[in-house]
Amino acid sequence: MIFVHLPPMGDDPVEAINHRRRGLDRQSLGPSDAVPAEAVWIDLIDPSREEDRRVEVALGIEIPTREESRNIEPSEVLYVEDGVRYMSARILCQSGTESPTLVPISFILKDRQLVTVRYDEPRSFQIFINRLARPGGCLPAGDHVLVSLFETVIDRAAEILRLSGERIDEVSSAVFDPKGGQRADVDTFRTTLQTMGMEGTRISKVRESLVSIERMLLFLSANTAGPSLGDDLRAEVRTTLRDLQSLEDHATFLSGKIQFLLDAVLGLVSLEQNKIIKIFSVAAVVFLPPTLIASSYGMNFKNMPELDWHYGYPMALGVMVLSAIGTYLFFKLKRWL
Repeated sequence: MIFVHLPPMGDDPVEAINHRRRGLDRQSLGPSDAVPAEAVWIDLIDPSREEDRRVEVALGIEIPTREESRNIEPSEVLYVEDGVRYMSARILCQSGTESPTLVPISFILKDRQLVTVRYDEPRSFQIFINRLARPGGCLPAGDHVLVSLFETVIDRAAEILRLSGERIDEVSSAVFDPKGGQRADVDTFRTTLQTMGMEGTRISKVRESLVSIERMLLFLSANTAGPSLGDDLRAEVRTTLRDLQSLEDHATFLSGKIQFLLDAVLGLVSLEQNKIIKIFSVAAVVFLPPTLIASSYGMNFKNMPELDWHYGYPMALGVMVLSAIGTYLFFKLKRWL
């Protein structure tokens, strides 16, 4: 599918740029529709090869295919060719599920036109598209759209990190401060490990996405081969970079918190296992004296005077019980139980 974002019909483009009076109109191009020359943002969603060629012919650029986007070399992530900036970033997708993924998205900036090529639907893109349609959403220029899009992706990453932090706090409370004073059980530990594993994966992918966006912003602001950015846009890029770096620090903090919680849970699991082993060890020691007495009277020697005693059997039982109780009281006295 090919979607284009155009300045509102009837508006003077210069006036729109200066005042941000109205949003951009989003239109879907049919198979026979030409790519408008005034398009500010051309958004290719899971495009066919024919749709790629239509945009390539209209703008005089190269559109990467799905295979090229997946297998892009590190040296080809950011480069300039004939004054056109080609950039690629990995954006978090399906962040609300148990299996978030990073999808490669290509950004092509020619003059003041932006082309994006993506094969998935990140939530941040939909949020930005809705925002772009409102008055004052963004200036009608490709570079401004690109920076504003990155700001939305970063805002979405901040929201994901906030939700992850809340889930981490909930799990931490369940482990270290269980309600009603009840001790955390095996199911709680298992749930904690699973949750921390999923949140750790989510946070690491958010951080990886932020790093790729940071590289793009630095490339966009420092590269001089293409059209230079205006002073206002450079200031906006610097502000966006500061926000992004603070989020990277926050992601690092959450990762450390997850590691601490995992270590603590594993320590609690070890304590629970030690308690179980301790119970078995104490039980074995408590029953050791009675077992010794019973074994002694089960050796079937001919000359055993106790076998002829009238109260020999009750005496043996009593000695076994007293030896077990004595061993138990000894453990209690030593506070080993």
